[in-house]
Amino acid sequence: MEDFIKEKKMKRPLVLVAVMLGMFLAAIEATIVATAMPSIVADLGGFSLYSWVFSAYLLTNAATVLIFGKLSDIFGRKPIFVIGVTIFLTGSTLSGFSTSMVMLIISRFIQGIGAGALMPIATTIVGDIYNKEERAKIQGYLASVWGISAVSGPLLGGFFVDILNWRYVFWMNIPLGILAMLGIIFFLREDIKKKRSSIDYAGAIWIVVSVFSLMFILVEGGVSIAWNSFVMVGLIGTTIIGLVLFFYQERRASVPMMPFDIWKIRIITVANLTSLTTGMILIGVSSYLPAFVQGVMGYSATIAGFTLTTMSIGWPIAATVAGKLLLVIGYRNTSLLGGVSLIIGGILFFLLTPEKGPIWAGTGSFFIGVGMGLTNTSFIVGIQSTVGFETRGVATAANMFMRSLGSALGVALLGGLLNGKINTFIENEGLADRISVDSANKLLDPHQNASLTEQAKLVLQEGLTSGLHLVYTGILVLALISFILINFMPKKENE
Repeated sequence: MEDFIKEKKMKRPLVLVAVMLGMFLAAIEATIVATAMPSIVADLGGFSLYSWVFSAYLLTNAATVLIFGKLSDIFGRKPIFVIGVTIFLTGSTLSGFSTSMVMLIISRFIQGIGAGALMPIATTIVGDIYNKEERAKIQGYLASVWGISAVSGPLLGGFFVDILNWRYVFWMNIPLGILAMLGIIFFLREDIKKKRSSIDYAGAIWIVVSVFSLMFILVEGGVSIAWNSFVMVGLIGTTIIGLVLFFYQERRASVPMMPFDIWKIRIITVANLTSLTTGMILIGVSSYLPAFVQGVMGYSATIAGFTLTTMSIGWPIAATVAGKLLLVIGYRNTSLLGGVSLIIGGILFFLLTPEKGPIWAGTGSFFIGVGMGLTNTSFIVGIQSTVGFETRGVATAANMFMRSLGSALGVALLGGLLNGKINTFIENEGLADRISVDSANKLLDPHQNASLTEQAKLVLQEGLTSGLHLVYTGILVLALISFILINFMPKKENE
């Protein structure tokens, strides 16, 4: 027995490396793809579908994260992790071979399903193989994954776009994913006693149906689908019915996907609602800042990547500082500092103009990153300190689910605002018969840019500028809402 434990301990560093590689794949996805998106839409077209590339990934990620967590409890971490990486790499491969925006969106759906297994199971594996005293140190390593991926993502994205091709943004996942799988297969040892347990598939289906319908409303409403059309009425009805059936299912399920009992604890309610809004802020900055820097300011993909890198630097630094602040001023005050930083970042984006340049944009991005680092660390520590061991996993997963859901809804809502604004500019200038929202693709490609008439170029640029300003106004509003919600956090852990 002692030999087995000793052997297992010798394997733990290799398991940790494999886990960190898996987390890196999921963590880098947002920033690296965001940097490449202007080039992707310039190549494939379909600017009106811009936000769906993110929404597709985030939707399936959010919908499957709790299911994979439950499956890993039944069948073990190893097989579910391997399945998750396999699905993720399948989606990555197909994304790289995409010949149209629709194919890319479908591939991102597949990739998101796999990502739903990577983050929660990687975190769970660490909890399984390290004791309580060791986890604090290991969490520092895991936090560094976010920092490294967040810093390298925009830079790698810019490099692939400017030097190679945007397709390598997806193909780079393949060797890393294979290494992560091999590490878990060969070095992780499990002694799983399989048990019968129900899985709330119905709950997952209803939340996907309702969120998917809501995303369609937010993105396409008033653009390709008229507000007073039969299709829009059907989408609204589907959203409402899906949500009602989801709540009904969760109340009757023996093991619900989203247990409502934990929502009776005030800190969990406040943290989850705030995670929903901060998730929307995060995706709003990550998705549309490169489009502003490239399409409006006229800078390269590498420069656009730099403006996101500053957010990525601020996040891990703030998360590290938050760990020390929590012990001194508590999680509520630490969260409030994060809320203030989000507001500062929101104000900087609200005031952003093409003349202010990438340094201004990067500064706003940095403050958003600091706010995310302070609030997210405070939320997780606060939640895990409030609940017992038996509900700690589901409480943490629920918070992760809300942030993913916020990101999915945020990119749809903000994308809808952007498309609607560009469409309004085109119609007001009487150019609807010559250009469309998708013509904004050409602003993002120097070669195609030359094919636009001066009038069309001016209208599209003004529409994109005005639309992105509306997006940044939305980010500021969400930052203010987040700060208001944080004020309702309990001052003591036992409240």
